[in-house]
Amino acid sequence: MSLHGHILPALVVLFAWFGSTGVVAWLANRGKDTFARSISWAGFAAGICLCVVVFAAHGHDAAGPTLTDAYVSFGAALVIWGWLELTFLTGIVAGPRRTVSDPKARGWRRFSDAAATLIYHEIAIAGVMMMLVSLTWDSANPTGAVIFTLLFALRLSAKLNLFVGVPNMSDEIMPGHLEYLKTYFGPRRLHGALAFSLVALAALSLWLGARALAAPDDSFAAVSATLVFTLAALGALEHVFLALPFRDGALWRWALPSGRQG
Repeated sequence: MSLHGHILPALVVLFAWFGSTGVVAWLANRGKDTFARSISWAGFAAGICLCVVVFAAHGHDAAGPTLTDAYVSFGAALVIWGWLELTFLTGIVAGPRRTVSDPKARGWRRFSDAAATLIYHEIAIAGVMMMLVSLTWDSANPTGAVIFTLLFALRLSAKLNLFVGVPNMSDEIMPGHLEYLKTYFGPRRLHGALAFSLVALAALSLWLGARALAAPDDSFAAVSATLVFTLAALGALEHVFLALPFRDGALWRWALPSGRQG
């Protein structure tokens, strides 16, 4: 394990995860009159970052991608992801259904109703993911596409678990205009789906961690693999929070309006 190849990139992901989540929560919990401006500027930044991901994937010299290329790809992918999350949390891109759940709905009907609350957003994320994967395919630095795909998988897993039901909903930072989404959450219980997710994410994190440690110290491969590993480990930790009575939303209380910090 090396400082520049493993420890530093892990710290970068940790602080970026904490800071970016707080910024998105802050923007999504401001007045609705600010949403259009926030989305526009974030979208402009995301467009630039899309070009950055492609350039970092293909624009290096014959010596191959550098440590900086790995960090730049990670940061750009995170900005694109943050913009898409902001479009959802502000309610601008969600789904055709924007009402509370029918308490009589069961089975497939309940699932289809829940899916209808966010299907447009999921399609948008999937479209951007496929774009990033196609644009960086066979490149020496697919870090941005890998990071974005991992974020999508972690988000989808969390949403499915919330639908089935988890002991701790971890919904403190959800804006007030999206309160109706909570009616689609399952009962507070420890379900087999969450247990499976925890085992799968733990296994994925261990595998990614082994790849990071196996890479040459202070190399691009070590940095890129460590960025991906740390994000997967944080995703696994967020799933642990769904199982434990820990209010992880308190971590971003500083980003919420004063009236919502209680």
